[in-house]
Order: sequence, then C-alpha cells, then structure tokens
Amino acid sequence: MTRAMLTKTLSAIALLLAFSGAARADWYSGTAEILEDAVQMEFWHDNRKQAKRCIRGVRKEMDRIDAMISADNSKSEIASINAQAAIKPVKVSSELYDLIDKALRFGRATQGAFDITFASVGFLFDYDRQLRPDEDQTREALQAVDYRLVQTDRVKRTVFLPREGMRIDIAGIAKGHAVDRAIKMLAACGSMNALVSAGGDTRAMSDRRGKPWVVEINTPGDNSDVLVRIPLNDRAISTSGDYERAFEQEGVRYHQIINPRTGDSPSDIRSVSVVGPDGIWCDALATGVFVLGVSAGMNAIEALDGYEAYIVDHHGGRHQTSGLTTEPDCSHSHTD
Repeated sequence: MTRAMLTKTLSAIALLLAFSGAARADWYSGTAEILEDAVQMEFWHDNRKQAKRCIRGVRKEMDRIDAMISADNSKSEIASINAQAAIKPVKVSSELYDLIDKALRFGRATQGAFDITFASVGFLFDYDRQLRPDEDQTREALQAVDYRLVQTDRVKRTVFLPREGMRIDIAGIAKGHAVDRAIKMLAACGSMNALVSAGGDTRAMSDRRGKPWVVEINTPGDNSDVLVRIPLNDRAISTSGDYERAFEQEGVRYHQIINPRTGDSPSDIRSVSVVGPDGIWCDALATGVFVLGVSAGMNAIEALDGYEAYIVDHHGGRHQTSGLTTEPDCSHSHTD
C-alpha cells in the first residue's frame, strides 16, 4: 500500500469513528443551577455532540432566568421592582410580566394562600442566623402584604407596588418555570424523552423509552425513607416542605413558607406534592396548599381538573387526592 493510499485509509477510518461517536444514541445527563438549587437533567438523544450542546443551552437558560427573578440579586428585574416600591411603575420584560401576571392569578385561585407580596415580611427572616421579626415588625410588614394591591399595566408592561416597604418574590413559581423551559429547550434540541429536576420541582417529557419516569416522595427531612413512588409521563410534580430552610426557637418551627395572612410559618403540613400538566401551576399550588392546610388544601386540589396531591401532615399522617396514581407496594420502602 502506498503512502497516499494509507493516508486516505486512515483519514476514512478517523471520519468514520468521529461520525459514529457523534451519532451515538444514548442517555445523557447534565447539571445546572437556579436560585442556588441544582438542576439535574436526563434525556435521550441520538447525537452525542448535539446532546452536549443541549446541556450547555439549558445551563445558559437557567443562568438567564436566575438573573431575571432572583430577589437577592440587586441587578435583577425583581430587585428593580422592589427598589421602586411606592415611587413609580417599573417596566419589565415580557417574560417577567407574564410570570407576575400568572402569580397574581394564582393568588386569586388560592384565595390569597399563594401571595408573591409575602416577601414584604419574608425578607425579615434570616434562616442562616436563625433570626426572625418580632411581633411589631411583623405587624408593620403585613400592611404591605396583599397581592391584590400590585398594579400591572399590560400595554405599558409595567409593575407598580403602591405601598412603601412592599416587596414581591416569585421564587414560588420560578423553579416550575425553569423546569418547563428546560424541557422545551431539550425538545427543541432534538430530545423526545427527558426528565428535569430543580429542587422540589420535576418535569417529564414523554416516558423513559417504554417505562414511566418515577419520582420518589420521601419522609420530610429524610431522603432515605421513601413514602411513595409516583409514575410521571408528560407531567410535572412540585414538592414544598418545611425542611429546606428552617430553624426552631422555643419549640416553634420557622421555615421559608410564610402564611401571608399572619406572617408566620404554617404548621399543619410537613410536605405537599402536587402533580399536574403544568410545572408553574404545580409549583404555586404546592405552596398554596401548604398555607391552606390539609383539609382546605385537599378540597382545593380535588376541585381542579388534572391536578392531584400527596400531603404529609405535621403528625406524619399521609393524605392523597382521589385520582393520584402511585406505584403499588412501595409504602415505607427505602432506596439503596
């Protein structure tokens, strides 16, 4: 074989190997971050290089959303709204306007149990330093808590907070929005089967190539004890619990979910998971049900078409809506 023929043969082999590597159909996984929570994605793709581009795209999208909605980021659009409270309306992006508009509708749907103005009192809590507002501070801050006071103008695309000290925080739907966006991006990137999770929010696209995706609900605060497993095909699930950011003082547990009517942390429920077709709705409903309590929360979900709930109350009792599908014989099982 001549040197020229050998060179052509080696080049052909290299091209074949490169092509076969790029076209490898397999499961791919990646991570990102949103609001200091890890975003985990698992998806099927028939092209390895394209799959890697998909992961980079989702990471970039999570960073973009985080920069828009993080109340702790002084440069975010949310921070700009809060900084101008009682001063003037703030023009926002179409995406943020739509998210705030949805959040206000969630407030009406939950009779105020989900209220983005909870942040007016919520920001007074420091969970790392275990600090909370006193009664006078809480009473004063609650005067600015009422989602019905938020003024929006769709034509001008502005948001106005009419009272001094008023704040909003849409973290209660941000992760639901993030996983919905991530699934849409993976679909546009060529994947047909995927699962994305961010904290307690998960969204599935299709099934796991012939098998259902399965999401485990654990005993609150104990990831080793699985209470129930829920199959998830083309659905979303959101879990809110009292164990994510919390501390106890004088026998009272204070956590990141705030009752907008009292400024205190609800104590009737330890965790609530809501399953449904829309990640943002699941996210908002999980928070709303937590505030409403077991009885009112169960009734609220039962009245909604397409949504189901699983609740663990403060005694450890378990409650689920009538239409919730779970995997059989999994109660009190443990992960390996």
